[in-house]
Amino acid sequence: MASLTTVAARPARGPAGHRGGSGASSRGGWEGTALRVLEFVAYPALAGCALLLLCLGVVTWLPAMAAAAHALQQWRTHGRARPFLGTLDTFGSYWQRLWRHALVSTAAGAVLVANIVFLAARPGYPAMALLALQAGLFLVLVPYHLALAVTAARDPGGDAGRWGRDALLFAFAAPGRGLLLLAAAVVVPVVTAPLALGPLLLGATLPLLLGLRLADAGQLPAGRRSAAHITYEKRTP
Repeated sequence: MASLTTVAARPARGPAGHRGGSGASSRGGWEGTALRVLEFVAYPALAGCALLLLCLGVVTWLPAMAAAAHALQQWRTHGRARPFLGTLDTFGSYWQRLWRHALVSTAAGAVLVANIVFLAARPGYPAMALLALQAGLFLVLVPYHLALAVTAARDPGGDAGRWGRDALLFAFAAPGRGLLLLAAAVVVPVVTAPLALGPLLLGATLPLLLGLRLADAGQLPAGRRSAAHITYEKRTP
């Protein structure tokens, strides 16, 4: 039996700077730089592939985002270059604690989208005011859920309530962070559109990477000491 122990993240030093990380860290010059650049495209894309696969369950998107963020955080801080399998491995743990939140968020998002579609076809100032309100609420949900995935990734031993409180502080206590997360969620799919499946594979994972970086810069707490470790047992032949 091989054991994989996941610890709550320390401030990131990046995969290239971690001892025992990927092979790119031992290469110098343009070759090492090129490999590191490829890592920052390939690993988010692999995590995005697992995220896309898990999102086929519709209401599974939020735990899947948290699992993808956790896999990316392990790559950034510990050099674990297994974002696809890492996302799949930790999904079950996040599903157990986030499925209720995912159901509520999915229902709320569906109601907001339906209201926006309905009000967009209605003339008059009252309809326009309600449309702006619904659109604003929908836009607020985007940075909040990205922040929720980030806080869950950095505090794998926590619970949904603590993650939600930390996400509110992270996304909205400093308005700049929430705006950056929202801008990334809008810009990344547009920028990656020329790539085959770019928006699907990178549309969520690159904003998550940005959120993890912002969390490092803002010194977001990585979780309480009593819940700092989660051990995942993986059976091998």
